Amino acid sequence: MNPNVAEILIEALPYIRRFAGMTIVIKYGGHAMVDEQLKKDFARDITLLKFIGLNPVVVHGGGPQINTVLEQMGIRSKFVRGIRFTDEQTMDVVEMVLGGKVNKSIVARINQQGGKAVGLCGKDGGLIFAEKLTIMHQEDEDRPPEIIDPGLVGNVTHMNPEIINTLTKQDFIPIIAPVGVGESGETYNINADMVAARLAVALSAGRLVLLTDVDGVLDADGELIASINSETIQRMVDNKEISGGMIPKIEYSLEALQNKVEKVQIVNGTKRHSILLELFTDKGIGTEVIL
Repeated sequence: MNPNVAEILIEALPYIRRFAGMTIVIKYGGHAMVDEQLKKDFARDITLLKFIGLNPVVVHGGGPQINTVLEQMGIRSKFVRGIRFTDEQTMDVVEMVLGGKVNKSIVARINQQGGKAVGLCGKDGGLIFAEKLTIMHQEDEDRPPEIIDPGLVGNVTHMNPEIINTLTKQDFIPIIAPVGVGESGETYNINADMVAARLAVALSAGRLVLLTDVDGVLDADGELIASINSETIQRMVDNKEISGGMIPKIEYSLEALQNKVEKVQIVNGTKRHSILLELFTDKGIGTEVIL
């Protein structure tokens, strides 16, 4: 064995011992879901986590895949402040792509690696209940805020993790599409980061790992911040050093921490085996979010 490999395994040992039996919720999205090698790596990594005694639960996105199918159908994607406008026709496509093609593809890859993955959406077992999301937007302080309607986009109101607990006890790996159901049975498209964070809370998860396409939270010079607390986050948001798609990730991270999730990590999913490197090495490779 290469001595470097042996050193890595020895470094990982205390973390493997510490994480044994722990539930870890992983949000899977971005380029890691498109690149063939990264998809294979992800399936192997999730299978390994299960085999060494952790309970991984995966919540996945699928924006690029949804865009492709919508384009094939001649439906133009519209976004409202970064959120996909979801009318009934678009919702049908979202549910078909996320709950069908994307979800079952992830399940199949993990099963090919020897895992026991099961695909779910929020409708299964009453897992995710949601209400219509409305967005308050204020461009000018002298004007009242504008209420923006993004269509069938949901805000999670309640999680029922019973089906997840049942599956993990039987050594299955739940793979969850972020589609929820409303009070009257309507279907909602929900932000995968939101679903992952609130599911982590409902499961009393020890870790929430958000995979993204950048190294983590970066400072003004573009350097990775290895650990960041809520006070620094607020200052960086106010200074617009944290912006765009990183803001909701940070917000959901803090929400999870405030509700007893032990630790949240934002990690670059475009790096091979990024989950393992973050969880099982002393330095990690992403940003640790703390209160």
